[in-house]
Amino acid sequence: MQISEKVVTNNEDLQGFDPQNPPNPKLIDTCVHCGFCLSTCPSYRVIGKEMDSPRGRIYLMDAINEGEAPLAEGTVQHFDSCLGCLACVTTCPSGVQYDKLIAATRPQVERNYSRSLPDNLYRKLIFNLFPYPQRLRLFLAPLLVYQKLGFPKFFRATGLLSKISPRLGAMESLLPDVTVKSFVNTLPEVIPAKGQKRYRVGVILGCVQRLFFSKVNEATVRVLTANGCEVVIPKSQGCCAALPEHQGQREQAQTLARQMIDSFAESGVDYIIINAAGCGHTLKEYGHILADDPNYREKAKAFAAKVKDAQEFLAEVGLTAPLSPISENELTMVYQDACHLLHGQKISMQPRQLLKQIPGVKLREPIDAALCCGSAGVYNMLQPEVAEELGQQKVTNLLNTGARLIASANPGCSLQINKHLQIQGKEIPLMHPIELLDYAIRGVKIDV
Repeated sequence: MQISEKVVTNNEDLQGFDPQNPPNPKLIDTCVHCGFCLSTCPSYRVIGKEMDSPRGRIYLMDAINEGEAPLAEGTVQHFDSCLGCLACVTTCPSGVQYDKLIAATRPQVERNYSRSLPDNLYRKLIFNLFPYPQRLRLFLAPLLVYQKLGFPKFFRATGLLSKISPRLGAMESLLPDVTVKSFVNTLPEVIPAKGQKRYRVGVILGCVQRLFFSKVNEATVRVLTANGCEVVIPKSQGCCAALPEHQGQREQAQTLARQMIDSFAESGVDYIIINAAGCGHTLKEYGHILADDPNYREKAKAFAAKVKDAQEFLAEVGLTAPLSPISENELTMVYQDACHLLHGQKISMQPRQLLKQIPGVKLREPIDAALCCGSAGVYNMLQPEVAEELGQQKVTNLLNTGARLIASANPGCSLQINKHLQIQGKEIPLMHPIELLDYAIRGVKIDV
C-alpha cells in the first residue's frame, strides 16, 4: 500500500511526533498488514478509506516517526476518526497492540497539532465540564428548565441546532433526562453488608453516572451489600480520567488518576468496583497512565490490581442472595456489549452468566454484537456523522432480536442507544444488568 502523496513529504522541518513517548516502532513493526482488522473497524466500515482503519493509521504513525509525513490536518483527521473501541486488538492474529499505539499517538496530536479555534473551544468545553461532576451539577437547574419547557422536542423535530452546528446538535440530542435525584447524593460513605460480611469493597460513582444514572449506582450498592459486601464510597473521589485519557489529554488524565488513587488510599478495601465499562478500562490502565511518575507508579499498579467491573466481580465471587423472576412471563432480553468491556477488559460471558441466573430470563444475541454503537466516550459529540450511522446500525440489530428489553453496562452506550431508539420511534426499556439483578433480589417486577 502507498501512503497518499498529499501526506508524504521529504521536508524535515515539518512537525512530527516529539520525543515524549511517541508510538513505539517495535509495536508498529508487529503489524503485518494482513487486513483482518478492516472488517471489525467501525470507522473503516462507515468511511471506507484505508487510512481510517487500524492498518492505515499504523502506516501513518510509522511515516510520521520516519519523518515521511507531517502531523497535520491530513493525518490528524484519520487519528481523530478512530473510536478507540479496540475491536482490532481482539481480532488481530499477530497480536498488534493497537491500543497502546493509539494511546501514545493522541497525546502527541494534542501537544503538537494546532486545531482550529471552533474545534479547540468545543473540546475545551467538553474537557472542562464533563470530568467534573460539581461543575456539571451547576448546569442541572437550567437544563431541567430547558427540558420542562419542551426545547429538546423543538430542536430535535426541526433539526435547527444541528444545522447551526452538527456537534452542538449531537450534544443536545444525547442529553439525559434531569430528575430530582440528579441534584442530590443519597449514598452514605459506608454501607454495611447484609448478613455475613465476605468483602470490603469500594465503589466508584462516575461523573455522568452519578448525576444522570444515580439509580444504577444505588442498585450496585444494594446488590453488593445483599451479597455480603461492606461498601465504602469516599466522598473525595472525582472523575476516573477516562474521558481525557481516551482523547489524548494526558496531563489532565494523570491529575485525575492521582486524585482517585488518593481518595481510596486509606479505605482498606479488598476490591474497587466500577459499573461503567469505559471507566473500568481506564482504571485498570492506571499503571500505564502513571508509569513515568515515580511518586505514584507503584500506587497506580496496586490500585489497578484491585479494580473489578461489578459484573466481573459478582461472577467471580458468586451470588449468595436468592433471585426471583422479574417478569410475570418469560422475559426475552438482549445484552449490549460495551466495547471497553468486551475488547478492553475481555469481559463478555460474565454479564450473560449473571443475567441467565435470573429465573425466566431468555437471552438473545444480536448480529454484529462486537460492533461499536458509536458512543465511544465523547466520539458521538466530536464525530457525529460516523456515530449516527453506527448508532442506527446498532439499534436496528438489537431490535431485530425481538427482545423486549435491552441490557447495557455503560452510560455512554445507553445514551446513544436510547437516542436512536427514539429516532426510530421504538419504546423498549434499557437497563443496566446490575439494575436487573437488584430487581431480582428485591422481587420487583418489570412491566414489559
